[in-house]
Amino acid sequence: MPTITEHNITDEVLNRTNTDDPRTKEFLEKLIKHVHAFVRDFEPTEAEWFQAIDFLTRTGQKCTDTRQEYILLSDVLGVSMLVDAINHRDMDGATETTVTGPFHADAPPMEMGTMIAVGPEAERGEPTVVRGKITDVRGNPIKGATVDVWQSDDIGYYDTQDVNQPEVNLRGLFTTGEDGTYWFRTVKPSSYPVPTDGPAGELLNAAGRHPMRPAHIHFWIKAEGFEPLITHIFVEGDEYIDSDAVFGVKDSLVMKFVANESAEEAARYGFDAPFQEVRYDFALKAVG
Repeated sequence: MPTITEHNITDEVLNRTNTDDPRTKEFLEKLIKHVHAFVRDFEPTEAEWFQAIDFLTRTGQKCTDTRQEYILLSDVLGVSMLVDAINHRDMDGATETTVTGPFHADAPPMEMGTMIAVGPEAERGEPTVVRGKITDVRGNPIKGATVDVWQSDDIGYYDTQDVNQPEVNLRGLFTTGEDGTYWFRTVKPSSYPVPTDGPAGELLNAAGRHPMRPAHIHFWIKAEGFEPLITHIFVEGDEYIDSDAVFGVKDSLVMKFVANESAEEAARYGFDAPFQEVRYDFALKAVG
């Protein structure tokens, strides 16, 4: 066995990688080569290396059933959007995708038109109606599509962050009928900071970056025979549209929320005028 040095250790590690699975072999070989190349390029001190190990350890320790610090770390480093871009190069007319984010949680099935804002934000926020249609890329409506939505409240908190919100607040799961339409009532979301009380926040601070995300509503849409769609709609005019902390904004997903002053229409939705309206039609890409 040769003496291990900085010059031969990469080859020695690669020589001991004996998996028969081609994809696993490719993954491990590239991981080893890139990590070793980074270490050779940066030449960390031992103290810096142990600091990096501690950072990753604390990232894992910050993860819970309702918070995924590794996803957040991936998001703020731009890795999530890079993976997204690689996996959705050719959308063939389908709606553009964006990041899942760290705050998705299961929501209960709801009837169309349900008010998903049932916490204190329902009294202080701007009432909003969100509607649209789920179609294929040719515009044909899709029956039986599930539309999973989640968002922050009017002051920038998700239910999992805020003890003043009830559980499963500002979340809903809707299923389209024959015409493919969906709609629900909520409050207009707010821009908000990603959590900064963990390692991802430390990284943002060290990089001199702000932690803010522009206001948006998350959508995860599934239908038999179609690729799942994970995306957002963003509020046009938000001050952070051009500097999203997780790089998730795409022009096609930015929508104007329009104020409706009609007291009569507001009353039909159980609102006081004015209220906000936004419409977005989602096109799904067929499998295969």
